[in-house]
Amino acid sequence: MKIGFIGLGIMGLPMAQNLLKAGHEVAVPERPSLKPEARAAFVVLADAMAVAEASDIIILMVPDTPDVERVLFGAREDGGGVAAGLSAGKLVIDMSSISPTATKDFARRINALGCDYLDAPVSGGEVGARNAALTIMIGGPDAAFERARPLFEAMGKNITLVGGNGAGQVTKVANQIIVALNIEAVAEALVFASKAGADPAKVRAALMGGFANSRVLEVHAERMINRTFQPGFRIALHQKDLNLALQSARELGVALPNTASAQQLFSAVAAMGGAELDHSSLIRALETMSSHEIG
Repeated sequence: MKIGFIGLGIMGLPMAQNLLKAGHEVAVPERPSLKPEARAAFVVLADAMAVAEASDIIILMVPDTPDVERVLFGAREDGGGVAAGLSAGKLVIDMSSISPTATKDFARRINALGCDYLDAPVSGGEVGARNAALTIMIGGPDAAFERARPLFEAMGKNITLVGGNGAGQVTKVANQIIVALNIEAVAEALVFASKAGADPAKVRAALMGGFANSRVLEVHAERMINRTFQPGFRIALHQKDLNLALQSARELGVALPNTASAQQLFSAVAAMGGAELDHSSLIRALETMSSHEIG
């Protein structure tokens, strides 16, 4: 297929590279930040509009709701939006993690142009993106999903059509609630164990054999212990996702007390200059509150 891909960030670049490996032609918009290897691998076009004109399916992987809106509907003087380059029958797939409410509006606007729209946020971080092992949560029509299935299979392993447009984003918000609370739980356990005099690395090893085991305990606890906080998924992005959760909770009249607590801990680390660190560095807020560093 002829694929347009907009958003070659930490996760977007390996996702686009996996589409190339699967035999698809991938076009990207011109950016000063494009690395020479990306210029050699991808078809580089003037802007998002040109990418949409040249592609059958256009994929977005950008940070936040305003970024998606700008890429889709930006004015021509802003580089040209995807919508301006669409013709009937094309498919837009947003793999960013954004507002479920805004997603439904974006889908309606794209549908009005005779095109299909899928929201397909992902989980799995940089490692999952590199290894084509992402979990992909999809909202949209069945036929559009089946059309895009080969692309999803080139980028991920656990691929689920959850429901109509917006359902993928709702699922991603739920995922981010669970991940944040797991990080908080693991961080609290390690700070407790370390301050009580136990070796946190051995505590982690022991817990991995029991009911407390989780991917967060396996991967993020090791980062906490070794102080390897280079971003796989940045705190700033997790803050954005929890903002979506808390905003939606207010709209729905749902109480999310522990989500709010995790958000405050992320905010504390960000206030200490750690917004660009991996979200496992949430433990730094607990260490500061406890006057005890585990590493």
